[in-house]
Amino acid sequence: MRQAGRYQAAYRELARKHPSFRERSETTELIVDISLQPFRSFKPDGVILFSDILTPLPGIGVPFEIDDNKGPLLDNPIRSKEQLKQLHKLDLSQLQFVGESLKLLRQEVGDQAAVLGFVGSPWTLATYIIEGASSSLYKTIKSMAYSEPALLDALLSHLADAMADYIRFQIDSGAQCVQIFDSWGGQLPPSQWDKWSGPYLRRVIESVKSTHPSTPLTLYANGSGGLLERLGATGADVVGLDWTVDMADARRRLGSKSVQGNVDPTVLFCGEAAIEAAVRDVLSKAGGKGHILNLGHGVLVGTPEEAVAHMFALSKSIKAAELVTA
Repeated sequence: MRQAGRYQAAYRELARKHPSFRERSETTELIVDISLQPFRSFKPDGVILFSDILTPLPGIGVPFEIDDNKGPLLDNPIRSKEQLKQLHKLDLSQLQFVGESLKLLRQEVGDQAAVLGFVGSPWTLATYIIEGASSSLYKTIKSMAYSEPALLDALLSHLADAMADYIRFQIDSGAQCVQIFDSWGGQLPPSQWDKWSGPYLRRVIESVKSTHPSTPLTLYANGSGGLLERLGATGADVVGLDWTVDMADARRRLGSKSVQGNVDPTVLFCGEAAIEAAVRDVLSKAGGKGHILNLGHGVLVGTPEEAVAHMFALSKSIKAAELVTA
């Protein structure tokens, strides 16, 4: 899911020259170069836009910064009706670097791979907007669900409409598939997910499908073992699985829904034999159709590049018939 990054020497070298993450993720030339680094090294079937789920927030009136140690920081988190008034319709003129990058990536990649865009889910974006930073407990937003439900609904509704517009913009610019990351949806009890994440995801997906019905949408939520059936019912074309779910169980629970995943990213530290065993386990349980082989999350910092290369090589060399007879 996260292709480019610090595990690659080429990225680390570029980051030394351009130390600001905002610069790297908001400058067309750098976005294209970084997005293509894994493609040049491993020739994957998909090239993922190098960006961040928070990138569109200034376009709706929510400025933020990214600290190298603390992560995203918002000086003025939204916690009142008055603060909510600062939000406006997504201003795509502030995101032209995204559109330009997708156009260039399509030109560079041609028909060798699909170009993938991505966005954050309304709930996940709201955790940053309300908490003001990354969180491990989500106390403020979870409390708001009980103390100010109308305020939280208004924020999530605004984000849902903005992300639908952002997905359409990415598709129109060249994205052939868009991934939706409900990264912190798994932090909600299922009954609360049904109220505060699911409805807004469906709003996004239904809106996009009304104008771009043939573009695949993938939905991923970290720690979502208790939510799989709910994710499958959102209208997303593909459900991304993290590594804590057994692929065979996921297949039974999701029926004919296409899935993505779900090799444990730490296996890439464990040598070629372990990588091959993990890949074969996932592939054999997923079956020969409706499955995108992937990690259960992004490539971890420090992962050996040769291990990533080995997993890609396995993905191209292992055949479905071989798995059936194994």
